[in-house]
Amino acid sequence: MKQYKLDFNSPIGIIEIVGSDTEVYSIMFSEHDQIVNVPQKDTPQVIIDCQQQLHEYFIGKRHEFTFSYTFEGTSFQKEVWTALTSVAYGETATYKKIAASIGNEQAVRAVGSANGKNHLSIVIPCHRIIGSNGTLTGYAGGMWRKEWLLQHEKWNSKGIKK
Repeated sequence: MKQYKLDFNSPIGIIEIVGSDTEVYSIMFSEHDQIVNVPQKDTPQVIIDCQQQLHEYFIGKRHEFTFSYTFEGTSFQKEVWTALTSVAYGETATYKKIAASIGNEQAVRAVGSANGKNHLSIVIPCHRIIGSNGTLTGYAGGMWRKEWLLQHEKWNSKGIKK
């Protein structure tokens, strides 16, 4: 299976989109300071759609994503990642709430670990998960990005009609 890459220059850094002909499987912040992966003649539509939807998200016009994606992980990780998608745009939840939502209140640390292994940044909104005391906790893309994303969503959730 051929792998395709495309970079998106977001307000908080370059995001590398990786996928196949039919689905996206990674959206991660890159350490590149310039665009490396540009659209090619054979770049699949799903990758282009992902880039366009991320653009719409960053300009405040999109709250949900509709392109095809997949995630690979253990059944527990997949359960956590699915639960993350229930946290609404502009809202936050705690690790404990996610653990309870999957029927395992004692799995708070395991939820945190699964959260950190999410490869679909923004789309699977791990940035919306905070500590039980309301503080921001780890984010693979950097805490400053997590704070930016939460503020962006909070601000845009007030004036956007679906």
